[in-house]
Amino acid sequence: MKFLHTADWQIGRIFSQFDAGDATELSNARIEGVRRIAQLASEHDVDAVLVAGDVFDSQTPREKTIVRMFDAMAGYDGPWLMLPGNHDAALPESVWQLARRMGAVPANAILCLQPEAMEVQGRHGGTFWALPAPLTQRHTHTDLTDWFQDASTPQGLLRVGLAHGSVAGLLAEGVDSPNPIAADRAERARLDYLALGDWHGTKQVNERTWYSGTHEPERFRDNDPGHVLIVDIEGPGALPKVTQVATAKYRWLQLQLQIQSDVDVEQALDALRAIDATTVANVVLAGTCDLASQERLEAAIEAAERRAAAFVAQHTDLRLAPTEADLQALHADGFVGAALQELKAGLDGADPDLARDALLQLARIQKEIQPKGTVLSDATSARGMAA
Repeated sequence: MKFLHTADWQIGRIFSQFDAGDATELSNARIEGVRRIAQLASEHDVDAVLVAGDVFDSQTPREKTIVRMFDAMAGYDGPWLMLPGNHDAALPESVWQLARRMGAVPANAILCLQPEAMEVQGRHGGTFWALPAPLTQRHTHTDLTDWFQDASTPQGLLRVGLAHGSVAGLLAEGVDSPNPIAADRAERARLDYLALGDWHGTKQVNERTWYSGTHEPERFRDNDPGHVLIVDIEGPGALPKVTQVATAKYRWLQLQLQIQSDVDVEQALDALRAIDATTVANVVLAGTCDLASQERLEAAIEAAERRAAAFVAQHTDLRLAPTEADLQALHADGFVGAALQELKAGLDGADPDLARDALLQLARIQKEIQPKGTVLSDATSARGMAA
């Protein structure tokens, strides 16, 4: 039989760190990603889709969001096995109960709300047994897959487990939940495949146990997100053949740009130019540069922000160190010339950010009037200070 393994859709997630319009686009992309998953399930002609937890980001998504998510599954008419995770645990009153009351759950969506063996008929009529370990609370300190080992199923049929949690000793710190899962659970429970969720990147635990990762990245973490897994098993006892398939619409890019030289500036500019409409970017600039380089970097950041799908930048740690040539290029005399010297000294003072911003603003004013051949002096200083 053949399966599509996916997890951690986090439908309804709110991206509050970004502009409101961009955040809405990112949230919508998660539902559109479900539509792509349904298309892939049909194209690969799988027997069932295994969704290993955290379908929803919380217990309280908008009702419209619930309806849109289930509607996005319509492109695949085989069974969808949907497991509650730590974000959408099978509480007595949960998002799953709400979805049922709304009549939003399609007939081919199997909600795995109880820890019990389930006989499932695949899209092509073949039968397999699913062993789900749904979370019934957000966190647990016991292994909810323990019961798999004692679960009796008929000989000659595949045993497929679904669980959501952390395999001990395998994942990095900062995982989504502490819910423990034994690393050798597939072997001990005689599973042909164990589909895991909670780790948002694709990761193999052993020959029969995988994390699929989230279908659409939602964090600045380089752990191989944005995929589903196609799992092909020839028969009971056979090792699964697992194929990774890309699904992401957006790439999440974190740029740590350290500026110390002209070469660093050029490399930073190249990295900023590479940001496009498929990029969600977090840019951190630090180091030291002159006034001309600062202006170029500021302009590149503004251009990248306009192009990006979503964008945040931090450059308060980029220290401005204007050269004498920078200051002379401002063509200032009189009071403004004295102010320039004060601002330059202020770069090493109590509020260097204010001094840096003032110098940049002064440079912009100078550029605006420079074509007229005007020199920044006492006569124009009032207008400059007002600006």
